[in-house]
Amino acid sequence: MTQPTLLEATKVWLKIGLLSFGGPAAQIALMHREVVEERSWLSEQQYLNALSFCMLLPGPEAMQLATYAGWRMHGTLGGLIAGLLFVLPGAAAILGLALIYALLGDLPLISALFLGVKAVVVIIVIEALLRVAKRALHLPEHWVIAALAFVAIFFFSLPYPLIIAVAAIFGFFRSGQLVEAKQPTGVNHWRSLLTTVLWFGIWWIPLILVALVDHSGMMQTLAVFFSKLAMVTFGGAYAVLAYMGQDVVGNLGWLTAGEMMDGLGLAETTPGPLILVTEFVGFLAAFNAGGVWLGVLGATVTLWATFAPCFLWIFVGAPYIDWIGNQPRLMSALKAITAAVVGVILNLSIWFALHVFFTEVAAKNWQWLTIWTPELSSLDWRVVVLSVAASILLFKFHWGLIRILGLAALAGVGLSFL
Repeated sequence: MTQPTLLEATKVWLKIGLLSFGGPAAQIALMHREVVEERSWLSEQQYLNALSFCMLLPGPEAMQLATYAGWRMHGTLGGLIAGLLFVLPGAAAILGLALIYALLGDLPLISALFLGVKAVVVIIVIEALLRVAKRALHLPEHWVIAALAFVAIFFFSLPYPLIIAVAAIFGFFRSGQLVEAKQPTGVNHWRSLLTTVLWFGIWWIPLILVALVDHSGMMQTLAVFFSKLAMVTFGGAYAVLAYMGQDVVGNLGWLTAGEMMDGLGLAETTPGPLILVTEFVGFLAAFNAGGVWLGVLGATVTLWATFAPCFLWIFVGAPYIDWIGNQPRLMSALKAITAAVVGVILNLSIWFALHVFFTEVAAKNWQWLTIWTPELSSLDWRVVVLSVAASILLFKFHWGLIRILGLAALAGVGLSFL
């Protein structure tokens, strides 16, 4: 292995941040090529151990993996540089696109462009569902967990954190293997405690200060909501969207289902983790409450609440990576969580498809049970045609997402103005 200078590493982290399109799988592969294959900054085993650890954590695993790699080479400063450069290019792009969307979204041309984007988003979520299911559902019990998770969130609207917690507890005790926990070597527990306190303060003190000076109350609401989200974001952006949709669209009324899908479409076209869709949600919620500047502040608060905890998890947990990798019960809990995420993404796929294909969808409630019922006469044939075309290009011809989204947006304009 070689040890780069901080400047050399910074240039590579910036390159990765600017090129990190295509979701976590593509981002992890890009990072592996740059850090392991081409430069040998980490060994293969170090990289895989860190990846397994990051998949145990809430939050975007690719961003946290970059933070760990930076920490491994240059300590806390290196981790901050790597993590921030992974997020900031995409965050700047999302903020600019969200401003354009908020100010011009009602124009016929903008609506026509997003008609095609919505159609592709449905296929993207289905593709993510198939990819995660292939990786997660190896045992019969994993299929049962996925099915129960789907029923729980789709028909009974149970909270996403509760579903994840139950799956984790089941997996933890289902393992039946309890390895005698050897003390991690080379770890200062007092330093770990100090790091926890320090980063908990970095996470919450700015959010509290902003909330105190914001008389609208929106910043406090955003800070609490997205901080809570940051602690349960197992399974990536697609799983989190189901949780956000349940609250942001259904309960809080900050966005419509269509706006949520537009946000995911924008996140798919920009570099960085897909969880940056939260920035779009935070901006639009605050913009609707108080205009552009409150929207920018809302986006900033959302970013801080979403990503500050990621640095906490990494800087506290990184010294324990080798020890954690030898705990069968923790790994079993992760597998159960991943299986539950399959059911949650299936819920998201159906929910998105209903709201994209039909302009009128109603939720009918019978006590604890919820049934989503579309008005069949409100079917939008244009979206159906675009979705079928996008699925063919993605699954048969293996086109890239950016290319498909661009073509679908132009096709949406053509169909809208026929």
